[in-house]
Amino acid sequence: MARLIIRVLITAIGLYVATLLIDDIRVDSDGTLIWAAIALGLVNALVRPLVILLTLPATVLTLGVFLLVVNAAMLHLAAWLVSGFHVQGFFSALFGAIIVSLVTWATESLIKPKERA
Repeated sequence: MARLIIRVLITAIGLYVATLLIDDIRVDSDGTLIWAAIALGLVNALVRPLVILLTLPATVLTLGVFLLVVNAAMLHLAAWLVSGFHVQGFFSALFGAIIVSLVTWATESLIKPKERA
């Protein structure tokens, strides 16, 4: 349970950084930020695998670059689900998804203990 809470908080940090760097991504309150992180986690867990499967030919043809579009769509879907979380336009969602992914990756790599081989 603690691991899930930590992942939500890390995603919320990524969303917060995205709101700071991109003008067209906004959250109305801190509570909305947490709900947006929860929604993004649920969308990534439930919807994203199906979308990746359906868009597999495009992903293979673009050598994986199409996954950026899928990530942007998931961020936009999370914004649609959460009142008070606003993402205006495709490129804002695209750059926001990149920022959230980078911040999440960096934060998890700092927190996660190194596994020994």
